[in-house]
Amino acid sequence: MMDIDQLGDFMDLHLGRAAFRLETLQQYEVDSDGSDFRRYLDGALTWTPERKEPWLAHLRNEAASGVWRHRVRVITHPITDYTRYECEWGYAPNGEAGEGIRILDLAERDMPDIGALSEYDWWLLTDTEGVHRVAVMHYADDGQFLGATARDRTDIVRDFAAARDLLWNAAEPFAPWWGRHGELHRQAA
Repeated sequence: MMDIDQLGDFMDLHLGRAAFRLETLQQYEVDSDGSDFRRYLDGALTWTPERKEPWLAHLRNEAASGVWRHRVRVITHPITDYTRYECEWGYAPNGEAGEGIRILDLAERDMPDIGALSEYDWWLLTDTEGVHRVAVMHYADDGQFLGATARDRTDIVRDFAAARDLLWNAAEPFAPWWGRHGELHRQAA
């Protein structure tokens, strides 16, 4: 199983054209958030620039170089504080920086029939030659990242690519979804 550094190396090696992420958990415990989630819960108005701005610059650079980073976030209700935080301090600025983000709100839409591929998070990477690689993410019950497992058998990867397309088409673009759901914003909670 790959640790976070090995996953980063795997992504650097295989990311050329596109990176797709399926997010299914309603809570994550990740070091990359720094103290921002706690600051968000405590009422801070914005993220820590030293942490977030380099990532936004990275997303802008990827978009400018033709790399398509996109994700589908599965949402269940009631919405968690972490999901609200992701929407306000993650997806909103990431989308403005060039990431494609769609929401699959299970209160409004059905999960496409993608079998067991809907039960966990994963990345589907496309290299410059159009070859796909998959990294299946593993998390503890509390959302702590445990590691990732690479999948590269052609038949399995083909299933992930088909699932990506079904998920992307079933989900709604983030900005209009978030705009329709003012009741989910922090100031309304």
